[in-house]
Amino acid sequence: MSKARVMFFGKSLNEEVNVNPDNKIFNHNGKLYELSQLKLASPVTGTIYGTLLNYKDELVALGKAIFEQPYKQPPKAPILYIKPINTISGHGAPIPLPAEVSELEVGACLGVVIGRTATRVSEENALNYVEGFTVVNDVTIPHSSIYRPAISQKARDGFCPVGPWVVEREAVKDPDKLGVRVFINGELKQETTTANLIRPVSKLIADVTEFMTLEAGDVILVGVPENAPLVTAGDHIRIEITGVGSLDNHVVCEQDLIAGGVCQ
Repeated sequence: MSKARVMFFGKSLNEEVNVNPDNKIFNHNGKLYELSQLKLASPVTGTIYGTLLNYKDELVALGKAIFEQPYKQPPKAPILYIKPINTISGHGAPIPLPAEVSELEVGACLGVVIGRTATRVSEENALNYVEGFTVVNDVTIPHSSIYRPAISQKARDGFCPVGPWVVEREAVKDPDKLGVRVFINGELKQETTTANLIRPVSKLIADVTEFMTLEAGDVILVGVPENAPLVTAGDHIRIEITGVGSLDNHVVCEQDLIAGGVCQ
């Protein structure tokens, strides 16, 4: 069992529990809980920063497009965007499918939770600024833009489930060698590893804090792998990251969610 921080609805953010990420259970006050029994709030409170084009094959898949106007070359620095507070939800929460959209992309991400103020930190010391790790689904409406900020595609309500917990940094031996798997309705649809990152976790933290300060509670998403699976109303999504946890959510028609109903 590893120590982690979990957020129960209506309770303190700092509820510490013992978790078994691979068996999807945790111990709280001597009682065992299975994740399948619970809906949890997001365990993070800071700003969530996403990173584009940080998986090697994702960049390769773009081919010659990255050499066209206006940039003419691959990115030399992290391409960042923000998942605002309206997007954030927790384990078990529904993901809204907007009425004008037929499918959503599942963005399986390792979330790196910052533990203390980080400014111009070195790559060698970067992990000392990390509180822990969590699982994030960076949900996106499919689009073709590479560099233009995809605000209307990424910043919709409920488009960033996070959880189920923040597992302590010490529980993850090497964040650059973690398996990432996406299951849709119980079927494996995507499998990769953080070993395929262009900027490993420490390098990403160092590069970002070179020009901006990260505060305790902020989260950096290391990136979304290539060929993100597509989902539609009624689909169940489970994202598993080895040693970190398993995040479950389901897709619901937005108009039915607003009305308090269930999408058929």
